[in-house]
Formats: sequence, structure tokens, C-alpha cells
Amino acid sequence: MAGGVERALRRRIKSIQSTKKITRAMELIAASRIVRAQQRVLAARPYIEQLTAVIANLSSAGAGLTHPLLETRESIGSVGFVTITADRGLCGGYNANMHRLTERAVAREKAAGRDYRLIAVGRKGNNFFRYRNYRIDGSFAGFSETPTYEDARAIAADLMAKYESGEIDQAQLIYTRFLSLGSQRATERQLLPLDPKAITETVREEDAGSADAYEFEPSPDEILAELLPRYVEARIFGALLEAAASEQVARQRAMKAATDNANDLIKNLDRVANRARQEMITTEIMEIVGGAEGMAQATAASHDN
Repeated sequence: MAGGVERALRRRIKSIQSTKKITRAMELIAASRIVRAQQRVLAARPYIEQLTAVIANLSSAGAGLTHPLLETRESIGSVGFVTITADRGLCGGYNANMHRLTERAVAREKAAGRDYRLIAVGRKGNNFFRYRNYRIDGSFAGFSETPTYEDARAIAADLMAKYESGEIDQAQLIYTRFLSLGSQRATERQLLPLDPKAITETVREEDAGSADAYEFEPSPDEILAELLPRYVEARIFGALLEAAASEQVARQRAMKAATDNANDLIKNLDRVANRARQEMITTEIMEIVGGAEGMAQATAASHDN
């Protein structure tokens, strides 16, 4: 019986060791991708900051900021949500955090008597909300780990078309903000309409003060009309990059925890298997000793006879 238990434990240990090799490999892959993802986040920020500075300079140069993407509507009947999740799992609570934040945001708008439109970016979010019968008006997937600017452009085009046609009166962006390797935060931010005050306040005072030195051709209003859609695309692209970096950090952390748990489980099972083996050896020794004593008693009895 003890031998059978030991064999079963050894088989289980071997299975866990195989799983540990997989989780360890995934941990190393995620760790190697974190660096590249972080570099892409840092590389994209100067573009977004410079684009913001140009828009602020246009504003101070006389652009009226009356573009449809900047106009706040008197009544909000429908809110669009762009929620960014991963295409794959095995990344801890990364996707679950996005699901919960989106569900709370949709419930908030419903409680206020507003309708909603959902644009799901990432297979996990798309599958989650479809399974729960949420209305999904747009779906994008296949690039969560390595998003490109063209992916952001496609999402922005769909969102801006809905906004300009009146399908939605406001748009919210839900994603995981990458603060550092040790800190990522589930975030909801208003994307449309753009806030002119928020745009101009993000520019440093010395940069904004130099706006009078620029001459614009064509007019500031025409340039602004061209740049604002690019600004929406850049905001979405930045969110995609931060989400990709956060996903890799979450996956590396989850796989490390799985590997550590596998090590602990192997250690405990190995201890139990050794105990079972010791019990089996002890039982066999007892049987041998008992058999030897029985034979000695039988021999002594035959001599007495």
C-alpha cells in the first residue's frame, strides 16, 4: 500500500516539475518583453507631449477651439467606453481589474439614465462582455502585446465616427496605466470631448509663452482641425503601449508566483513521498524480523521435539 502511495506521489511530482518548467519559461519571456514594452512607452511620450504643445500654441495663437471633438454637449444620452484588455490570460488579475472597472463604469451610466456603447480591445475583454450579454459596438484584437500606431488609428477612427455622428455624446478610455515596474493602475479617463483647458495646462509655461513667435500657414483653425484627430490617435496609442507594458509585468509576476508555488508543492510532496518510503521500508524490515523470529521459534521447537 505504501509503495503505491509513493509511486502516485512521484508521478504527481514529475507532473508538477513539467508545469514548473513551463511557468519558468513564461516568466523569463515576459521579463524579457517588459524592457522592450517599457522602452516603447518612453519613446512614444515625447511625440504625445510635442503634439500637445503644438495644439496649445495654436490655441494661444488664435485658434478658437471650436472643433466638434472639443465641444461639450448639453445633454449626455450615450457614453462610449474603450476598454483595453489582453489577448491572452495567465497574467494574474490584469484582465479581471479591467472587467470590474468597466462594469462599474457601465453600471454608473445606467444608474444615471444613460445608454452605453462598448468598444472592446483585446480578446479577453471581448469574450468576457459577450458572454455576459453586454452590447459591443466595436471589437479589436490580436495586438495587445505589440500594438502599432495603425491599431490605434483604427480604434480612434471608429470612436470618432460614433462621436461625430451622435451615436455617443462622450467617450471614456479604460486601461492599465504603467507608472513603473512596481506600480500599474487601472484607470478611467475621459477621451471625448477633449478638454481644451487640460490640453493647454499640460504644456510648460515657457513653451506656451513662446507661441507668439510662431507664424501659422494655413490658419491656426485649419491646422487644429487636422491635429485634433491625431491627438486622439496618440492618446489611444499611448494607452495601448502602457497596457502592453502592464500586461507583461502582470504576466511575469503571475508566472513567478506559479513557479514559486510549484517549488513549494514539490518540496512538500517530496517530503510526504520520503515519509511513505520510510514507512514502506520499516514495514518490510518488521516483516523480515517477524519472519526470522518465526523461523527461529519453529527451528527451536523442532529441536525440542
